[in-house]
Amino acid sequence: MKGIILAGGLGTRLHPLTKITNKHLLPIYDKPMIYYPLDTLVSAGITDILLVTGGNNAGDFLKLLGNGKEFGLRHLNYTYQEGEGGIAEALSLAEYFADGEPVVVILGDNIIEKNIKKAVQNFINQGEGAKILLKQVEDPWRFGVAELDGEKVTNIVEKPKDPKSNFVVTGIYMYDSSVFDFIKKLEPSARGELEITDVNNMFIKSGKMSWDMLDGWWTDAGTFESLYRANSLAAKKALNS
Repeated sequence: MKGIILAGGLGTRLHPLTKITNKHLLPIYDKPMIYYPLDTLVSAGITDILLVTGGNNAGDFLKLLGNGKEFGLRHLNYTYQEGEGGIAEALSLAEYFADGEPVVVILGDNIIEKNIKKAVQNFINQGEGAKILLKQVEDPWRFGVAELDGEKVTNIVEKPKDPKSNFVVTGIYMYDSSVFDFIKKLEPSARGELEITDVNNMFIKSGKMSWDMLDGWWTDAGTFESLYRANSLAAKKALNS
């Protein structure tokens, strides 16, 4: 099992903070944002990790993280995404790294309270297909919303105006190697990006998508409001530990 952290993009929703640095290098309480997804993967037992980044500050990740020694890693892999082609395009850059193995993908601005070790093991036991982690939220229209029929996810709708549920897809995905074939079939969305929601719906249609509920709190950190929330939650966790 290999891990992929997607930390590209220009972070324009966080201007002017991101005019001189990558969003994922901003502080979340007492650590740079990128430390959190790295720790999520390592705490799940994943030590073969690729960081996908981009923009003008990509070199700063190497200065900060080096080979990942601080996280107990012997080596940390890097690759570069040009522009903002979407999450699925960023993931496509990891095909050579995955080399046919299953992967756990996490967005670089996702901060969680607990760990995903059990979910990763469940996916390993699943043997094929994909797994998403869901969370109930008060503002589902901001995210990809999962439509459920009992224990089965039937569809994911990206940022719906009238969500059919408040179960949203967190930025943690698990895929077998067929994900890269699905990405190659994608057409750009209306905003000119290759959407990870389209990839997930392909797995749903193939009957090979499962889901687990994410334990503990979860937030992204891509807007000023969610960045503030991430700092508050991370501070509370650190001070209570």
